[in-house]
Amino acid sequence: MTILLTGSSRGIGAAIQQSLTAAGATVIGHGTRSGIAADFADPAAPQALWDAALEQAGGTIDVLVNNAGVFEANPLDRDHGDWVADWDRTMRVNLTAAAELCRLAVRHWQHRGTGGRIVNVASRAAYRGDSPAHWHYAAAKAGMVAMTKTIARGYAREGILAFAICPGFTMTGMADDYLASRGGDTLLADIPLGKVADPEEVAAVARFCALEAPASMTGAVLDVNGASYVR
Repeated sequence: MTILLTGSSRGIGAAIQQSLTAAGATVIGHGTRSGIAADFADPAAPQALWDAALEQAGGTIDVLVNNAGVFEANPLDRDHGDWVADWDRTMRVNLTAAAELCRLAVRHWQHRGTGGRIVNVASRAAYRGDSPAHWHYAAAKAGMVAMTKTIARGYAREGILAFAICPGFTMTGMADDYLASRGGDTLLADIPLGKVADPEEVAAVARFCALEAPASMTGAVLDVNGASYVR
């Protein structure tokens, strides 16, 4: 079982890589500190990453896990051009790059005549939104969820399965910075469980989707948010 995992350098991605490797999978990581380097702000990066990973895998990738993303504030009172530029950057990194990799994976499995699995790490923000400075982040993650459902519906008969995971706050560097900027304890009070998720908790769900989830679960969106948002 060969898996391409984006954003594997730290946080949730590093935990996913460890969990999948422990389960016996061969993981091809992507990131500046692990695996194949590719800056998704560059429109050429997703294709280059896919090609390099496919070569490293010996021509076969069985599972794609899209985890890479950025979480950068973009307040409305900024210069309009700067606001639009950062909107576009977040969309490209968080959604368009994932979409390109999903397309390449689907086409790969179609050409091989085999099934495959896609696991997209989205966010609670896809459903409940985010702060006024993070319109772009919430919109990109909502797009990732809709894309996942579309893939699941479109290619299930070909054995191509797709799952989305929607974490809430997770104890990564990005979440630490955000919690500090928004009051910390006040935000924690919004989580009935009383704690943010550990990366290993999200990784356990990603491993399940990548390796174990039954085919009839395709299209499922799994929440990992301490009941801070329930659907």
